[in-house]
Amino acid sequence: MNRIREGRVIWTNPFGGRRHETSLRPEAVAAVVFWSKDFGPLISHLDELDRRGYRIAFQFTITGLPSVFEPRSPETSRATATARLLAERYSPDAVLWRYDPVLISSLTPPTYHVKRFAELAAALEGCSHRCSFSFPTFYAKVVRNLSRLSAETGVTCENPPFEERLELASRLAEIAAQHGIELHACCDDSLVRGPIRKASCVDAELLARLYPDRVGPVAVRPTRKQCGCCESKDIGAYDTCLHGCVYCYANASKETAEQRWRQHDPSAEALV
Repeated sequence: MNRIREGRVIWTNPFGGRRHETSLRPEAVAAVVFWSKDFGPLISHLDELDRRGYRIAFQFTITGLPSVFEPRSPETSRATATARLLAERYSPDAVLWRYDPVLISSLTPPTYHVKRFAELAAALEGCSHRCSFSFPTFYAKVVRNLSRLSAETGVTCENPPFEERLELASRLAEIAAQHGIELHACCDDSLVRGPIRKASCVDAELLARLYPDRVGPVAVRPTRKQCGCCESKDIGAYDTCLHGCVYCYANASKETAEQRWRQHDPSAEALV
């Protein structure tokens, strides 16, 4: 919010380390797409954001995974209540549910996800019309954290073959449709078939429908392979989230994130 009030922010490209300045003045911002598992702390600032003229959408991750995987995520009931509040204030189209990642493990087999997803889809019916999902990418840092989890708890994770991923994704799409929700595959075109659509997490077409007075034509500019996002500026930073999810690719470790949190200066021009 300090950056909003000053109208500018400095952010660092994680690939190469180059620093950039981006204007946050309302007239320079077509829309802000927030990403979070917990929008509770943002609620008290919505009046100011609206008053300043920002157009907003929310990528809201709600998986309800066991705490061994997500030790600091909010309770599912609190998260779904927050999603409903946001939908009532803006629009169900502005609340973009993420069931991400679909983590297959000894604790969460495919049958677990079918049941959990059905519970969440029922709870979110009417307050979100779109759900993005993906199976985890096993980057080296993710493998390290999952190996540590296995050593400490005995819980093992796996990367299922394509046929099993497609079968589960198709079942989730059926459940989503029963609750008026479209399922979108994020960065995996092999799963885009039947009712499963390609995800565009920063979706200029959707934003233009929500805010036709502000959002015009924007080029598609993928951030990684098979990404469907349009051109945007990501002002976040790696190793800054305290949720501590073991599958996270944006944190090298929870210790690094905690150290950066302690060093964070809210008055600084950059997050880190």
